Amino acid sequence: MSILESKIPEGPLAGKWSRHKENIKVVSPANKRKLEVIVVGTGLGGASAAASLAELGYKVKAFCYQDSPRRAHSIAAQGGINAAKNYQNDNDSVFRLFYDTIKGGDYRSREANVYRLAEVSPNIIDQCVAQGVPFGREYGGLLANRTFGGALVSRTFYARGQTGQQLLIGAYQAMNRQISMGNVEMYSRHEMLDVVIIDGKARGIVARDLVTGKIKRFGAHAVVVATGGYSNVFFLSTNAMGSNGSAAWQCYKKGAFFSNPCFVQIHPTCIPVHGEQQSKLTLMSESLRNDGRVWVPKKKEDAEKIRKGEIGPNDIPEEDRDFYLERRYPSYGNLVPRDVASRAAKERCDAGFGVNPEGKAVYLDFKYSIERLGKNVIKARYGNLFQMYEKITDVDPYKEPMMIYPAIHYTMGGTWVDYNLMTTVPGLYSLGEANFSDHGANRLGASALMQGLADGYFVIPYTIGDYLADEILTPKIDTNTPEFEQVEKAVTERIEKLFNIKGTKPVDYFHKKLGHVMWDYVGMSRNEEGLKKAIQMIREIREEFWKDVKIPGELDNLNPELEKAGRVADFFDIGELIAMDALDRNESCGGHFREESVTDDGEAKRNDEKFTYVSCWEYKGEGQEPVLHKEDLVFENVKLTQRSYK
Repeated sequence: MSILESKIPEGPLAGKWSRHKENIKVVSPANKRKLEVIVVGTGLGGASAAASLAELGYKVKAFCYQDSPRRAHSIAAQGGINAAKNYQNDNDSVFRLFYDTIKGGDYRSREANVYRLAEVSPNIIDQCVAQGVPFGREYGGLLANRTFGGALVSRTFYARGQTGQQLLIGAYQAMNRQISMGNVEMYSRHEMLDVVIIDGKARGIVARDLVTGKIKRFGAHAVVVATGGYSNVFFLSTNAMGSNGSAAWQCYKKGAFFSNPCFVQIHPTCIPVHGEQQSKLTLMSESLRNDGRVWVPKKKEDAEKIRKGEIGPNDIPEEDRDFYLERRYPSYGNLVPRDVASRAAKERCDAGFGVNPEGKAVYLDFKYSIERLGKNVIKARYGNLFQMYEKITDVDPYKEPMMIYPAIHYTMGGTWVDYNLMTTVPGLYSLGEANFSDHGANRLGASALMQGLADGYFVIPYTIGDYLADEILTPKIDTNTPEFEQVEKAVTERIEKLFNIKGTKPVDYFHKKLGHVMWDYVGMSRNEEGLKKAIQMIREIREEFWKDVKIPGELDNLNPELEKAGRVADFFDIGELIAMDALDRNESCGGHFREESVTDDGEAKRNDEKFTYVSCWEYKGEGQEPVLHKEDLVFENVKLTQRSYK
């Protein structure tokens, strides 16, 4: 389990996936009915996988901690989904999407995985249209596209600002069809607490019924984890408050390597923090940068007057506005990738040009596009986003610019997987944001939905058969075995230990303390001294947590605070590994910005001689240092160059 074998097919890039499908094993329809698969998570990756595997004939058990699969965090995605359809006739192609994704990830992702993602992307759109997803359309009826950051072509399909919701409804309907046919057993309000390994293979999970508090065992021939990312380790993020990294983390503690944890995305277009009692941040879609122009005042005195409330943004004449993204990056302008736009906003605010009372905001202005296109066009494209912004801030963005600031959004790191999406534990798979495979050091906008649906609809249905073909003689997994008993005992003891601490401070007290450390020292800008300090501070907060956390309510009953405590306990460990990985990677690339590694003009500076690899961390036990393994990245089809969007 400690040997990294990526299983990337040999031969030319464009033919790898086709050849791989020809050479891997296939399970017959009759044998599929004998095999059971557990799918944890019902976002785009999980729901599409559950629906597709059940459609093929496998018996699927699907789990989500929400009260309905439709509440998975994929529903929050706004702006769109990428696909290389070239509907705009603007010279898009599979290779161009592949190249943009590799470059956008700052050359820290696998060529083979990214090319496959681009290759299957057109199929995703066809699948979703067939399911009835109401994509935006041009006047003549063809599907519409818009541009997202890091691309010079229009390849993003969208359903106003509700793309994630509409796509998830499509996958949810497909899964519901299989539920009604008896091929999927749905377990809502169940949280996976651990994975069960028997003879070196993943054979099931232990989960907690969040309504009754009962611990339950579930067996299967393979386990698929599609539980999203770990952004909430920072406390404030754009993720739903329930989003967590616990399922993937338990896989790590059972032998699944964890890769590139320091690659965390900062999204430049979020509503700024507005108080200490705030529990999450609200994302404003990157699509808004298609028609909105980002600016701050050119004069510090104007910025100071705005912060004091003496003047408003509309009082600043155009000649006194600094459209800094257009100035610095003339080729891409406001549509530079997220990491570049985020650092540029932070630099302007740190220099004293911020425009909210705390000096931590820049403007996103639609004045010019409204004058050019008319209010009705802008309303048709972004109406629900404008409405959401006004409800939260009490500012009408049709009349005044939005105020935005970078925030934690997406995690590119996750469980290591091979080309088949299997972890280092045989029979344990990881899909979507839960794995590391496709985005490198920075994800381009509208690529998360693309990866989740690609993994669920068009990759795992093929690759899981290669493993399960050898399991057709394995009988139904018996959950009354010592292995299941041992795991259930361990998770029960952990829950009881947490509950019985009977301290004085609530879970959120510790989560907020952790979040401040993570944002201050492991956030947008990192350095050696700060990372070492963060590791020490995390350890101190974790020790205090395990001595003084207070969990009200009952142990064997509905108890959201108990759920939260278990997840925050994992966040301490995840946060420490993020800082350790960031400390090891002494270069700047994508969302990982080390102050010791910058170009003369302040941009991220990679070190390709030393760090062209995937960091793969192996768990060695409680209280022991994890071991770092490296998967070298080989680039045969793109040239490693210093990324430039100028």
